[in-house]
Amino acid sequence: MPEEADQVRFVAAPHDTREITGTPDLRTAGIDSPDLAGGALPGGPPLLASRLTPPAPPEPGLLRPRLVERVERGASGPVTLVLAPAGWGKTTVLSAWARAERDGPAPAWVTVGEGDTTRRFWGYLAAALRTAAAEDPDDAPPPLTDGPPRPEQLESLAAALAGRERPVLLVLDDLHRVTDPAALSGLEFLLRHADGRLRLVAGARREPPLALHRWRLAGELTLIGPDELAFTTDEVADLLVAHGVPVPAPAVSRLAERTAGWPAGLRFAALALADGTDPARAVDRFGGDQPDVAAYLRDEVLAPLGPATRDVLRRVAVAVAVRADLAAVLTGRADAGQVLAEAARDGGFLHQDGGNPQWYRPHPLLADVLRDELGRLPADEVRELHRRAADWHAAHDRPAEAVRHALTAGQWTAATELLVSRWPELAPDEPTTVAAPPEPPADAVRRDPELALAAAAERAYAGDPAAADGQLRRALAHADDLPAPRRDRFRRLAAAVELSLARLGGNHEGVREAADRLLATASGPAADAAADPRAGSAERDDVRAVAGAAHGLVALAEGELPVARTRFAEAREAARRAGRPRTELLCVSRSAALEAARGALRAAEELAGEALAMPACQGWSARSDCGYAYLALALVAWHRDRPAEAVAHLALAGPAAAEPGGAALVALCRAGLLADGDDPGGALRTLAGARAVAPGPELGGWLAAEEAQVRVAAGDTDGARALLDATGDGPAPALASARLLLRAGDARAAERALPDWAGPGAADWPLPVRLSAGLLDAALAGEAGDARRAGRVLEEVLALAEPDGFRRVFTRADPGVRDLLAVHLDSGTAYWATVSELVRGADAQPVAGTADGPARGLDEPLTERELTILRYLQSILSNVEIAAELSLSVNTVKTHVRNIYRKLDATRRRDAVRRARELRLI
Repeated sequence: MPEEADQVRFVAAPHDTREITGTPDLRTAGIDSPDLAGGALPGGPPLLASRLTPPAPPEPGLLRPRLVERVERGASGPVTLVLAPAGWGKTTVLSAWARAERDGPAPAWVTVGEGDTTRRFWGYLAAALRTAAAEDPDDAPPPLTDGPPRPEQLESLAAALAGRERPVLLVLDDLHRVTDPAALSGLEFLLRHADGRLRLVAGARREPPLALHRWRLAGELTLIGPDELAFTTDEVADLLVAHGVPVPAPAVSRLAERTAGWPAGLRFAALALADGTDPARAVDRFGGDQPDVAAYLRDEVLAPLGPATRDVLRRVAVAVAVRADLAAVLTGRADAGQVLAEAARDGGFLHQDGGNPQWYRPHPLLADVLRDELGRLPADEVRELHRRAADWHAAHDRPAEAVRHALTAGQWTAATELLVSRWPELAPDEPTTVAAPPEPPADAVRRDPELALAAAAERAYAGDPAAADGQLRRALAHADDLPAPRRDRFRRLAAAVELSLARLGGNHEGVREAADRLLATASGPAADAAADPRAGSAERDDVRAVAGAAHGLVALAEGELPVARTRFAEAREAARRAGRPRTELLCVSRSAALEAARGALRAAEELAGEALAMPACQGWSARSDCGYAYLALALVAWHRDRPAEAVAHLALAGPAAAEPGGAALVALCRAGLLADGDDPGGALRTLAGARAVAPGPELGGWLAAEEAQVRVAAGDTDGARALLDATGDGPAPALASARLLLRAGDARAAERALPDWAGPGAADWPLPVRLSAGLLDAALAGEAGDARRAGRVLEEVLALAEPDGFRRVFTRADPGVRDLLAVHLDSGTAYWATVSELVRGADAQPVAGTADGPARGLDEPLTERELTILRYLQSILSNVEIAAELSLSVNTVKTHVRNIYRKLDATRRRDAVRRARELRLI
């Protein structure tokens, strides 16, 4: 049969008037194939059983339940695609899902072969569907052909599938091997006309030639890509344990970052580590230059690309990250950006940052291979690429990268000029590990010691303090020979480099001393403008901006929040006057987080928006700064009781958690969201971990107070009391202690312990603490029968809360406060709209019982298993931990929890436990 006979497009006639009555089967369709049933196509080779069964997982295996559950959820819809380049574990995940226990028959499996014709592809497809149907005795098998079905046969097959009781799950692995749309047009017809009884789960390196837009627009397409397939840090640790490789926790994190979670790379690493005696050192040495890794990446990732794409990737590897215009400069190709976009389309090995304009960065291991390919170009050509990169970065306000490329290109004068004019922007806000440029020659350093300072600044920016210190010493050795005006400038630049080194080493005292030395250089007479182009007021503002930002960073790292707030505000204004956007961004973003922490939500929102709108907050270059802006927005949304919005912002705030002060604020927000979401165990773990390393008593007190509140809600009053007894003074711990006393029934002791939230000193408290103290004061007044005072206090609290839009402090308050709000609404308030909204929100929440009458009984009793799980809900254990305690699956526990909530008329764990206690079930 000629090849063209296989290449048939199957399209159903749009105006076909034939009527299909009943459900066809093999006999009525008249298209039975005895040869196919016997495992061979007529006139062709036999079908391989290995392509019709899920392959065994690699050994040692590691089950990743989150991905199996993700595929299971997707398989409830018509199309689920696992899309990723080579080595991302697509087949492993699909096989684990297909082999998992389930109600009903196992999915039909087909591994698409390289070079399969349309007829052979359909032969395997028919064999798989026949096998799946045979395993389900409740349904008649669908009519199947021995090759590509004709249009009328497709309609019969679609009707047969639509009449089935259970859907057929079909797995097509390596679907990217099908390149002809005609081969899949019949499958697409079945997916559209089988009434949801055929569900496709496919693994491919790129999107298959299906009309995916139809399902995407309908919300029926599930895509699982490299970001989800990547191993988490915990999964990396589990994989290494499975391979019998003990690796310290810090090395596990480094390996996860080095491989970006790439499954194949991690297995290569595990095999390499198993042969070594020092796994931690082996992790640091592991890279894309490993022979097995390099060969895999060249054969499976680079080889399938066209020569033009490979050449673009090799030349842009001169930079850590590129965007379209930089790629065009480096390659001389106007379409270089389009080439990068196409290469990044499938993800996995060329990452995009989602900014505008888009930045591209290769996978760390692929970057090693590409740099090796770059090194094979002539040396003059490589130097020219670095020169172009230096010019582009200098023109686009990226001086640190410009200095590195200038040094690598041997452009000593350009490197020095960049240091002299752009030094405030060279601080290592986010060190990037890159290969060191050539060391400037000794004669050039003797003529111009500032050249060695430029090299030192570049190494500090790259996170290499030893090399930076060596270059600094070289510079200092020749500084005495400089004329007086240049010697003054050298002192300023040297102090800036020392400041960067102190910051890089986490030496807080060293940062303060270097910052003070830097400030001293601006206190003398103004320098000669002819000798220093930045002399005068701009130079003084530069010094104040950099030194002030450094002082602010140290204060924030030590938990001195008021000091940090003042320092950042002063440095922000100096940076603005000097025209230093990167330094300004550093200060604005952290100021936003500090304003949010103290409760100035409007100011925090404005500063965060200002930071995120800055050009410097695009791409990867300023992630830590942008992280603080997102942290500010997360705190704002949390206090305004917008949890979904807070979670979304918090997901982008991760880089802020790399610094101690930011980590404490991130933990405070995350724990609050976990507690609000009925996960007290997760909240307590988050708070305990953050409290152990919290900088300063103020942040430590906030974390301890929040932890005590979560413990009380979970029923651990003794633990909360012990924690507060061990915590120092402060309004937040004092407020938590007062709450604990009131819960114990001692209202008078609670009133004595309540801090004076209305006194003059309370103006310096964080506003959320002050508002909570005021609400507790109102509740105490109400409990004492002083309704007039309770209303007056409540009005004062509303007056403080209204300007910044606080809501959570009311919605998450004790039920007594909600009752006070309802009474206050009836008695009259200047904030009627706000109180009305809060009361309606409280009324919308299910309430198990009231103080005026007994709780309503259950319409449906709890089962014995549900009662057992209900007892565990009183604890701080998560669903995962409860499942482990009872030897159940997590899904089973979740199902029982949902039933418990439904029967108890509750939406949260806390409400379910309260309702159960009222009914004396626990």
